[in-house]
Amino acid sequence: MLERVDRYWRICATGVCFFCFGIGSLGLRLIAYPLICIAVRSQQRRTAAARSLVRATMQLFVWLMRVMGVLSCDVEGAEKLRREGLLVLANHPSLIDVVLLIALVNRPDCVVKASLLDNFITLGPVRMAGFICNATGAGIVDEAIASVRAGNNLIVFPEGTRTPSSGDLRMQRGAANVAVRGAIDITPIVIHCYPPTLTKGQKWYRVPYRKPRFKIIVGSDISIAPFLNNPAGDALAARRLTTQLTDYFALELSRVHA
Repeated sequence: MLERVDRYWRICATGVCFFCFGIGSLGLRLIAYPLICIAVRSQQRRTAAARSLVRATMQLFVWLMRVMGVLSCDVEGAEKLRREGLLVLANHPSLIDVVLLIALVNRPDCVVKASLLDNFITLGPVRMAGFICNATGAGIVDEAIASVRAGNNLIVFPEGTRTPSSGDLRMQRGAANVAVRGAIDITPIVIHCYPPTLTKGQKWYRVPYRKPRFKIIVGSDISIAPFLNNPAGDALAARRLTTQLTDYFALELSRVHA
């Protein structure tokens, strides 16, 4: 009986949280960003201010979800994210992974799906923060490298979309191309969520039988020095790095499950 009541509560609480997210997003778009544009003339400073505000908003949203009992979240190695100019790569089990990471990372930038610009809820934060859209084609790699070199911490999900229910990791080569061409070491983050929630294709109201617990583990940097100056070219180096990243995340996830 108590388990059923708890589940019904979490359905309602999840709905409240997403409603608050939508209202907050509209507030950022219609009120906060116009005020920033009026107060700050420099585009660079304007973007930095907008990203700081988006990060603070995400931190508030994560706090709300925890207080409402929607989820719990533990973080290991958060001190590694206090640096600047990081290429942060993470697996992608849940819809709210990007929210959790933006809340954690200083000076966040992010590669996002073009569909987020077509959603009136997510349009505000994405546009005002100037996040990199994955629809920019070949130029996305150059944009990503420039962002990291400017001191931003770039969040990328190499899978490109949420992990399928089978759990199979299918890494794309885009993130590896950024690392190889920019000669940028990788800061890996392993996200584990159990029971699974907000997975690919899952409706928001299909909450799990008990409160999901997120465990976020920030790993040691992965050096890409062995993949540089490859006689076979950057394309092959990126392919090999992608294979190593797939093996890395699969191994780390198996350790969390163990």
